Amino acid sequence: MPKTKTHSGLKKRIKITATGKIKRGHAYKNHLAESKTTKQNRQLRGTTLVHPSDEKRIKRLISNML
Repeated sequence: MPKTKTHSGLKKRIKITATGKIKRGHAYKNHLAESKTTKQNRQLRGTTLVHPSDEKRIKRLISNML
């Protein structure tokens, strides 16, 4: 059985916290910001944690990073 490869696109977009949770950036903030409200742009700043229902799928894609 071959080794599983880390998903190269995903490893650039997430970070693993010290407790093993996965941090990610918000979607919908890369362009067309002037058409979004100031409140929406402000709330899209920073990072958030991946939802627990998605963690198993994402951890399988980045198994070599863990």
